[in-house]
Amino acid sequence: MSFASLEGKRALVTGASKGIGRAIAEELARGGAEVVVGYRTGVDEAEALAREIEGRAVQADVSSPEDAARLVEEAGDLDILVNNAGLTRDGLLARMPDDDWRTVIETNLSSVFYTCRAVCRPMMKKRAGSIVNISSIVGVHGNWGQTNYGASKAGIIGFTKSLARELGSRGVRANVVAPGYVRTQLTDVLPEEATAAMLTNTPLGRLGEPSDVAGAVRFLCSDEASFITGDVLLVDGGLGM
Repeated sequence: MSFASLEGKRALVTGASKGIGRAIAEELARGGAEVVVGYRTGVDEAEALAREIEGRAVQADVSSPEDAARLVEEAGDLDILVNNAGLTRDGLLARMPDDDWRTVIETNLSSVFYTCRAVCRPMMKKRAGSIVNISSIVGVHGNWGQTNYGASKAGIIGFTKSLARELGSRGVRANVVAPGYVRTQLTDVLPEEATAAMLTNTPLGRLGEPSDVAGAVRFLCSDEASFITGDVLLVDGGLGM
C-alpha cells in the first residue's frame, strides 16, 4: 500500500473541469480513488478529464440546492467530498452591486452548505468519510477589493470547523485547505507588478502550482490523516505566517 492510498474510495470534486479542481481530481485518481468530476461549465474539459482518469463527469450548478443534492445523489456512495467550486467578482465595497455579492456568496459558500448537507447523513450512517473544503488565504487575512470573496472563504472556515464538531463522533472528518497564490487562469492575467508583490511576501519565493494544493487534499482525504479534523491547512508558500 502506498502512502495516502485512496484505493477503494469514491470521491466527488466540485469545480473540477479546470485549474485547482482538475489537479485535485487527477491526484485523487492517482491515489486509487474513483472520481466523479463535478462541473457547471466546461463540458468538453470535464468529460475529457473523466475519460483520462477513468471517472465520471456530472454537470450541476452547486449554487442551487436542488442541483447540489442531485449531484451528490448521482455521484453515489461517497467516501470523499471536495468542495472546490468558486468564482470571483472583485470590486471595492462602496461600488459593489448586490448581484456581485450574492453570486459570490451563493457559489463559494452556500454551495458548500448544500453539498455537505446532502452527503452528511450517508457518511454518518456508515461512520466514515472525509470532507475537504477549499478556502483561500484571502479568507484568513483578507484582501483589497475582495470583501465578497473574503467573506465567502472565511465563511467556509467557520462552517467547516462547526461541521467537524457535529460529525466527529460518527467518524466523519471535515477539513479546510486554504491555498495562497497559485498559478491558474486567475493569476495568469494579473499585472506583473501585482505578481511581483505576491512573490516578495511569499517566503518560498514562487507561485504555487495546482498540484501543490492537490497533494495536500489527497493527504487529508487519506487514512493517514484519520486523526485530523477541523483543521485549516495553509498551502501558501509561507505567505500566511
